[in-house]
Formats: sequence, structure tokens, C-alpha cells
Amino acid sequence: MYSDPISEMTTKIYNAQVANKPDVTISYSKMKESILNILREKGFIQDFSIESHTTNSDIKQIHVVLKYTSDRKPVINGIKRVSKPSRRVYHSVEDIKPIMNGFAIGVYSTNRGILTDKQAKKENIGGEYLFYIW
Repeated sequence: MYSDPISEMTTKIYNAQVANKPDVTISYSKMKESILNILREKGFIQDFSIESHTTNSDIKQIHVVLKYTSDRKPVINGIKRVSKPSRRVYHSVEDIKPIMNGFAIGVYSTNRGILTDKQAKKENIGGEYLFYIW
């Protein structure tokens, strides 16, 4: 059991890419699935699938296929966790600004689900600033 499942997921993905692994398996949650949907849409991961554990069908895992450039360099250059269990960070819509001059993507947890910084700004909604990725 992890105290910060989002940090655990992003760290596993980043470390697997640095080690040039083709894929990584992480524990399942609906929030992780929503975050991975955004990462797939924005081109940071190739794909992911939800699989049931072989011995216990109640236990689900997510199999993430990582993405690399043509010369086998990781697509993800960095992930920075902003809001943590010990210190939550919330932004109103006015506080949402482009990250790294628009080269990074911020991920927010809002009352309308997990959104990128641009989606949250477009829908005129703030939320918990989870992390940003570049």
C-alpha cells in the first residue's frame, strides 16, 4: 500500500523509461486510468491496458506500454509532482498558467474529472494541481 499512489505511478513510468524498459505494470485505480488516458492522448505513452490478476480476478493491474523516439530516447523528459498528501496545492482558474512556456502539460483533479491545464482553463474550472510532465 502506497501513501501516494499518483507519485508511485509517475515514478514507476519515469524510471522504466530511463531504464529503456518496453513496458511497466502498476496497480489499478480509476484516477490512474484517467491520468493514463491523458498521457496517451498527449503522446507521452504508447498505450495501456487493464488486466485482471491471474490468480484473483478482483485484483486489477494496468499494463503501460512506454513510448520512445526513433533513436530510443524516452519521450518523457521529466515529471514533477506538485500536490502531495502532506501539502495539497489548489489553483483557481485564474492561477492556471502555461508551464515551461507551454512545453509541459499540467494535470489537474477537478470536480469534472482529471483534466489538463488547457482543458481546465477552457472549461473555466480550477482544482487540485497534481503534477506536470514534459
